Amino acid sequence: MVERLEELCCWYKVGLELYLAEGNNFIHELHHRGCSVFLDLKLYDIPNTVAGAVHSVCETGAEMLTIHASGGPAMLRAAAKAASECEHAPQLLAVTVLTSMDAEQLAAVGIGRSAGEQVTRLAEMAAAAGITGLVASTHETASLRQAFPGATLVIPGIRPAGAELADQKRVATPAAALAAGASYLVVGRPITQASDPVAAARAIIDEMQAATEVAH
Repeated sequence: MVERLEELCCWYKVGLELYLAEGNNFIHELHHRGCSVFLDLKLYDIPNTVAGAVHSVCETGAEMLTIHASGGPAMLRAAAKAASECEHAPQLLAVTVLTSMDAEQLAAVGIGRSAGEQVTRLAEMAAAAGITGLVASTHETASLRQAFPGATLVIPGIRPAGAELADQKRVATPAAALAAGASYLVVGRPITQASDPVAAARAIIDEMQAATEVAH
């Protein structure tokens, strides 16, 4: 897939499934090809363990790393401190509310707030800990951009018009995400499961470019 998309994509998300199958060797291979790596491990553990994991990730040279904001202030501060101690630290991205979760799913785990309210609460917690990268759905992007003008907003749940939603609940098109203030878009299955991944990636990039031109 990387070879097929070589002329179109320079960033790749290495998620939990791929990382457990191939480990750091795959990250090194992407770097060897001149690509940047978004390591999406969503770390969530006691502060000391997460700090150690951040130090370990620093050795890989990955450019971005996700941690769960719901791990709490102490865990977030420990992660930020660990990153500050690394020479080649990834930018930390605090995951707020997964795009697969809606009000029903949040209520099932004891959260009575709406997804938007929970995202805001977790984003404020992450910012207080010194983490300036956030992961949220497009539904919260505009409010996050207003509240945190300088934040790096990484937005998953991107689905071109007419695409299957699969297990995603809170989704939007690439153009809508950029218009709301997204810094980066995470696009997986609309490309990897397309009959022609190259054409699918090119169409998404064209939509992004058109949206950017309209904004300017």
